[in-house]
Formats: sequence, C-alpha cells, structure tokens
Amino acid sequence: MARSLNAWALTAVASMTAGLTLSACSSGDGNQAQRNLSAAGASFPAAIYQRWFQGLSQQGVYVNYQSIGSGAGVRQFTAETVDFGASDKPMKPEAISKVSRGVVQIPMTAGAIAVAYNNADCELSLTQKQLAGIFLGQITNYSELGCADKEINVVHRSDGSGTTFNFTKHLAAISPRWKTEVGVAKSVQWPTGVGAKGNEGVAAQLTQINGGIGYVELAYIQGALKAAAVENASGKKVKPTNATASEALGSIVLGPDLIGSNPNPKGGYPIVTFTWVLAYKTGNDDKTAMLKKTFNYMLSEEAQSQAPELGYISLPPEVVNKAKAAADSIN
Repeated sequence: MARSLNAWALTAVASMTAGLTLSACSSGDGNQAQRNLSAAGASFPAAIYQRWFQGLSQQGVYVNYQSIGSGAGVRQFTAETVDFGASDKPMKPEAISKVSRGVVQIPMTAGAIAVAYNNADCELSLTQKQLAGIFLGQITNYSELGCADKEINVVHRSDGSGTTFNFTKHLAAISPRWKTEVGVAKSVQWPTGVGAKGNEGVAAQLTQINGGIGYVELAYIQGALKAAAVENASGKKVKPTNATASEALGSIVLGPDLIGSNPNPKGGYPIVTFTWVLAYKTGNDDKTAMLKKTFNYMLSEEAQSQAPELGYISLPPEVVNKAKAAADSIN
C-alpha cells in the first residue's frame, strides 16, 4: 500500500487518541447529548473508525471513540462505562460471564499486522525462524538478516493489546520456544525491547529509532517505516498488502459466534486478524436505535468500500450479512 494513503490514517489516529471526533466537537446542537455514543478499545482499527464516525455524524449520530487498546477497552466495556467496546481479541466465555447484560461480538473490519522496521538501507525478507529470533532477542543485528551492520532495537506494545495477542499467537505457531517461554496474551513478558502504548505509540517510537523493529497494523506503515516480507506456512515470503492479507483471511472460518483465527495460514501474508465491536445484548434502552444505526453504517457497502485505501480489508459479503444479523439482535 502506498505510504501516501497512510498519511491520512495517521492524522486521523491522532485525533482518535485525543478521544474526540471532529463532528462531536463542532456541533452546538443542544440535543446532541441525546445522540452521542461513547466507545473505547482497540487502536488497530482506529483510523478507519475515525473515518466512519465522521461519515456517521452527517446522519446525526456522534461517536466519541477512545483509542486505548483492546485490554483497556474490554475493561471499560465490562465496567459498563461505555456504550460499546472494541477488541482485536474476542472475549472468552469466562470474560463474557462477567457482563450481566450479555455480549454480542460483531466483526467490523480486518487487516494485517506488519513487521515494521526503520532501516533505509535494508529490505527485510524474514524466515519464520528469523522472525521469532528477533523478538526472542536471539538476533540483534541486521547483518544476521543479510543487511549491513546495524543494531536491532525491538519496540513492542506496553499496554494490553489485541494486536499483541494476534502477533504473539503467530509467533507461538511458528516457534516452539516462543510458545513455551513467552506464550500468547494481550500482554506478555517480552524477552527484549522497549514498550510503547498503542499502534500509534509503537509507530512513533520506531520512527525515532534508526534500526528499530516492531509490529503495527498495516495502516501505520508510513514515513521512514517499511514492512518486512514474512514467511507463511507454505514457505513463501510475502509482504503485507490488501491482496495478500485478503488471501490469508480467506482461510479463517468464523463460527456461529462470529469469532475465529488462523495464526499460520499457508496462503497470503500470514499475520492477519478480524477486529470486533463489543455490544451489550440487552439494556441498551433509548440508545438501541442509535447503536443499530451505527453498526449498520459501519457494515454498509459505503463504509466497507473505504477499507482498502486506509490499509484495511473489506469484510466478505457473507460475513457482513452475519454481522448485520448480530447487530440487529441487540435490544
């Protein structure tokens, strides 16, 4: 994806981090509070959510979305301090049981998690062993990867993150050592590197570190950052693009609860994920109609068609239909 397309996405994410949509700030309508929705969660889809919520404001619904990471978003959703949440890691049954109003998990978009690096003189094409070795702290210099001598500086997420969950799930699938020594979670004890908050923070930190390597959603690859080619399960090294991510996503089967993953697909770019909105099944009261309008707009052909230009993947029609049915089930 051209880096120029990502520049808009990063500008949008900056406003998301501030926690206020432009439309919510500008309206002086005294009845606006009755048409406001609050939401919080994953930074992975923040750029496209910002675009969608700006479009939605033209229909009289204003969404204030806090891009605070999946972990914090699930906590706020569970505490019922928001109207809906967002996460790149689906909630498990034990977590759902803590939400008295019930949970409906709705896939909204999908994308690739890129291995981002800042080294102008290097074109990284990583085997599975090399990828795991970098984040295990075993590979510490670009010369070990076929590039000129330069120290590797790993940057990872410091907050609870669905991006981290999906990235570590891939590492566990390709590296027995990672699986036994580090594991899979929204937060892990990293063997090496420094932490930064959000996809935004990791991208900003990498931009400042010559030789930095980390992982971010594809939309955050811009400026000095490049995305490495990564080996998939069939042995092919693939760069993340809309086409290669779509190919890998095609291997994921979403069950009746609309959740699923494939941490090591044979085709396409191998580190991909759906991302979900977390809605309350009951107790939405007078906000039910607004929530349904919001979710149906996000799933509309107009909104989904904007995904590729921002570095995301439009949902397949069959997934959209199931997601709309799930959204319609809230009350």
